[in-house]
Amino acid sequence: MKTPLVSILIPFKNTESFLSDCLISIINQTYSHWEVIIIDDHSTDNSRHIVKSFSEKDERIHLFNNIGTGIIDALRLAFKYSKGVLITRMDSDDVMPEHKIDTMVKSLIKSGKNHVATGRVAYFSDRGISDGYKKYEDWLNRLTEQGQNYSEIYKECVIASPCWMIYREDFVACGGFNHDRYPEDYDLTFRFYKAQYKIIPSSDMLHYWRDYQTRTSRTHSNYAENTFLDIKLHYFLELDFDNSRPLVIWGAGFKGKTIAKKLVEKQIAFTWICDNPKKIGKEIYDQELKPFTHLEHINQAQSIVTVANPKAQNDIKSYFEKQDMHAMTDYFFFC
Repeated sequence: MKTPLVSILIPFKNTESFLSDCLISIINQTYSHWEVIIIDDHSTDNSRHIVKSFSEKDERIHLFNNIGTGIIDALRLAFKYSKGVLITRMDSDDVMPEHKIDTMVKSLIKSGKNHVATGRVAYFSDRGISDGYKKYEDWLNRLTEQGQNYSEIYKECVIASPCWMIYREDFVACGGFNHDRYPEDYDLTFRFYKAQYKIIPSSDMLHYWRDYQTRTSRTHSNYAENTFLDIKLHYFLELDFDNSRPLVIWGAGFKGKTIAKKLVEKQIAFTWICDNPKKIGKEIYDQELKPFTHLEHINQAQSIVTVANPKAQNDIKSYFEKQDMHAMTDYFFFC
């Protein structure tokens, strides 16, 4: 069988310190039938010159200027110019292990269409990795090893943005980069979920994710906490909410209040519960907070849980189990 062409789509802006490492890691891939479509999103440093020098030496690297502005416009343009049977994305500040593309291609060929290939990821940084990022890495890798990524999709993005591969036809069918919602990687993951593409389990370490202080996901407003909540609620209401069942919010912290406010604005009725005695009985947005045990008096409820504390989450899971309620059907953790 002829090896399929893989299109590696890369947006970049002012990442001159990291681009060489990124591109060298691609050039060193054991799988050689690839093309890089790399889009300059109006860089003001030496990034473009670095990429241009690589493209002049390797005809598989194709450099273009972003016509619009931002990552989504850059990714759309990259896909427009791509020709690959298989599509993947790469971030300009990260690096690939040399077997990444080969491993993902073989995985997809074996599984066929309507599948997403991914792999384990590891953060690296000159200043060390924070406990929060390490926990996210461990959580993400655990899901990926089991191919159970969708089971916790409302918690956080369950597919690393630069560590997936998919057939071109499937990518087009689920809308590709045509949507304008940020964070764009989380939105795309939800559309994989909506299309019911299966995640191929993988225990292979396939991506090294660089962390640094000015990284886009740390600094840009498109990746702020409230934008994640917007996407979660949007897709929950579209894909998993059963409007014939009563809706419950569990938790009255920042996330609980944010979701409650949005539901009030959308005129979607809900019951609000919590286990904080200082808040029980009070009204927020004209909604009275009730004790969590009130859930036992609601028939066939669906619950959005916004409690972030790990111990409290375990207690809540145990409570749901005692009520014979099931994750991703009867309750959904939003953090």
